[in-house]
Amino acid sequence: MKPKNPFLPGAGPIEPDHAPATIEWSARSQSGSRKPVNDDSWLAFASDLNGADLLEPEGVQSLHDHDLIFAVSDGMGGGNAGDQASKLLLETLSTIIPDTFKTAAAGMHPDYFGHMEKAIAQVHDAINASAEEDEAKKGMAATLALAWFTPENLYLVNVGDSRIYLHREQNENSETRMLTLDHTFAWRKFHRGEINERQFRSHPRRSALYQVVGSGRQAVTPYVAAFSYQPGDRFLICSDGLIDGLWEKHIHSAFSTNLDSTSSLADSLMTRAITNDGSDDTTLITLAVHETAE
Repeated sequence: MKPKNPFLPGAGPIEPDHAPATIEWSARSQSGSRKPVNDDSWLAFASDLNGADLLEPEGVQSLHDHDLIFAVSDGMGGGNAGDQASKLLLETLSTIIPDTFKTAAAGMHPDYFGHMEKAIAQVHDAINASAEEDEAKKGMAATLALAWFTPENLYLVNVGDSRIYLHREQNENSETRMLTLDHTFAWRKFHRGEINERQFRSHPRRSALYQVVGSGRQAVTPYVAAFSYQPGDRFLICSDGLIDGLWEKHIHSAFSTNLDSTSSLADSLMTRAITNDGSDDTTLITLAVHETAE
């Protein structure tokens, strides 16, 4: 699926007519109460012609000289397989994504959709190959939610039920929207309005994923999209552990009441999610787009 703009009008790829934006971010991850190993992983890196430069859990950087990529993955599988699957997925992506700069350096416009789909296919095969080599890793798999900021656009990809949210202020009103989709039939019914949020959260097949990276499946079909962000936009990337403890209204409220920094927003979301549930691993990255002074 390749919609240029899943929700916002006029949000296809554009040419920049302003100074590249600055991105602020904060990342958090905590193991769930029902097991000692955290199967979630997160990744933040700057990408340019020289490759990937891994970023700290907190920071602020301009998009002037490089792209910025942020991702969350929830691993699945017995033993430590889930933990290894999510890490392998993100580590492999950090080596593949910078290849777009080689395309640009050659004078061609990168095919971001095609590049992301190819990258996910490569990671999918790598996870399956790793599982075939070790019986203890049989069935290892992972979800993915990835946000790729270029000076022109945000490109996003998701597989499974890790999510990306956008919060945008518009004329004294604010709106929080989920930009990705959960690859479950229960979410489809919720998205179509056939069931309400309470029914979705208690649905017996809420976590039954029909798309994951790995798991021995022959192929994976990620959801990819692109739209133009703007200064003031804020984002949340998270694993399903966060959603276990937060309803949609709680996420909107956190965005609306934690305006000073991505750090305060991340702490607010994490604290409330863990307090309300906390049984599953919980991982999030909060992001804010700032205008760069020229």
